[in-house]
Amino acid sequence: MQEWLQTPPGRYLLGWEQAQLNEAVADIFGFHALQLGLPELDGLGANRMPHRWLATQTVHPGAAIVTDFSALPFAQHSLDLVVLPHALELAADPHSTLREVERVLLPEGRVVICGFNPASLWGLRQRRSHLYQRFGWGTPFLPATELLGYWRLRDWLRLLGFEVEVVRFGAYRPAFMSEQWLHRLRWLDTLGARWWPILGAAYFLVAVKRVPSMTLLSPAWKAAKQRANAQVLVANHSTLTGAGDLNHQKTRSTD
Repeated sequence: MQEWLQTPPGRYLLGWEQAQLNEAVADIFGFHALQLGLPELDGLGANRMPHRWLATQTVHPGAAIVTDFSALPFAQHSLDLVVLPHALELAADPHSTLREVERVLLPEGRVVICGFNPASLWGLRQRRSHLYQRFGWGTPFLPATELLGYWRLRDWLRLLGFEVEVVRFGAYRPAFMSEQWLHRLRWLDTLGARWWPILGAAYFLVAVKRVPSMTLLSPAWKAAKQRANAQVLVANHSTLTGAGDLNHQKTRSTD
């Protein structure tokens, strides 16, 4: 992934994703934030949380933590924000990684995800390159072996209790390795965002972890005390009623 990001399409994608991340994380508040992988993207640079870490799966100079993304060294419900720039596509088990992110996030915490869109010109070239490789021709265009589409990812998030707040598609230029052609076709970004928005080469989403509402239960001793008070009130009412009937009978007897 690091080598591919140095190519013209890699730098083009990196610029679009960095702009989306800067805009999204700037207004997410809390105390603890974590980025999983891809040090080339500064996913937490625009965020103002006091504790921010970069975690990678191999040793990297800028990483504070080296760990398996499916077994994060954080307690349950301890993080306010987790950023995953292509971490799911590069993970051996993306579903386990997503479950681990759900575990460490606080209720109402947010996850930010960047991914390649299989329903795009880049995804089409990737599938074609895989077909050619069966005959010993060519190389893959994208560094990810399996692309995780937005609709599939949205279903996974829903099953884990997440609600998608923001989703954007971008990078509408064709799958060219030539920087000159990518620059010439820059007008496609404006046209694609207007006429075929879901066909961008990459997607970007922000999802919030929702927790079902809880019903607060009163302590058992409090409920018992309330029942006892109710019995006393009923007993007092019966006593007063009985005394009133007796006085009424005495009055009639006197008459």
